[in-house]
Amino acid sequence: MKRRELNPDEREAKLVEVVRQLLAEEINEGDALRILRRDVLGLSQDAYAKLVGISRRTLSDLERNRANITLDTMNRVYRPLGLRVGLLPRQPGMLERALT
Repeated sequence: MKRRELNPDEREAKLVEVVRQLLAEEINEGDALRILRRDVLGLSQDAYAKLVGISRRTLSDLERNRANITLDTMNRVYRPLGLRVGLLPRQPGMLERALT
């Protein structure tokens, strides 16, 4: 069954929710990438890998949190989603203060 395409507001809401879940450590980076690739962009692994210039196997490894890639590649992978890799505090209290 084909997924319903999201409108721009729905895509942004989904993106914000996934980032919130990631920051709250409810999901990991691989889960976030998979959810966003499928639900926000509606792309297969093959199509997304071609879009960002990596192999489908590397993308699969990323989505399963089994990849060892460079920061540059990580940024290329997240760029179509409007995201970039950055530094965040590990302590929840410090992270909360940084985000408010």
